[in-house]
Amino acid sequence: MLDNSPSQHDRIQFTWRHEAAWTLLWALGFVAQLGKPDQICDVEFAAKTMAERTISEFIDDSELRPIADILDQADLIYRYHWAVRNARTKGQQGLDPGVTEERHHALNWLIGYGEQMWDQVTTHT
Repeated sequence: MLDNSPSQHDRIQFTWRHEAAWTLLWALGFVAQLGKPDQICDVEFAAKTMAERTISEFIDDSELRPIADILDQADLIYRYHWAVRNARTKGQQGLDPGVTEERHHALNWLIGYGEQMWDQVTTHT
C-alpha cells in the first residue's frame, strides 16, 4: 500500500537506499569500485546513470560482474559491518554505519541470503 505521507523516519531511511542502489550499480558495472564504506556515494552520478537512460538502454549498458566478485564483496561488507557494530559498542568511529548497512543489504539481496525479498533482507553480523 502506498503511503502518501511517510514519517520523517521513513523518509530518512528511504534516502539511505541510494547506498544500496550504488551497490547494485556496481554489480551491473556502472560503478568501477565500491571502496571502503567510509563516505556516502556519488548520488548525482547514480541518479544520472539511471535517469538518463531508457529501460532498454540501461539493460543494454549493464554487465553483471562475475559472481565471484559479488561474493567477495558480500564477504567483505559482512566483515566491515561487524567492525562497525563492534566499534559502536566501544564508542569508536571509523566506517560510515549507514553506508555499510545499505551495502550489506544490497549484497545480501544479490547473493540470495536467506532467500529474502528486498524489503525483508537482514544484515546479521
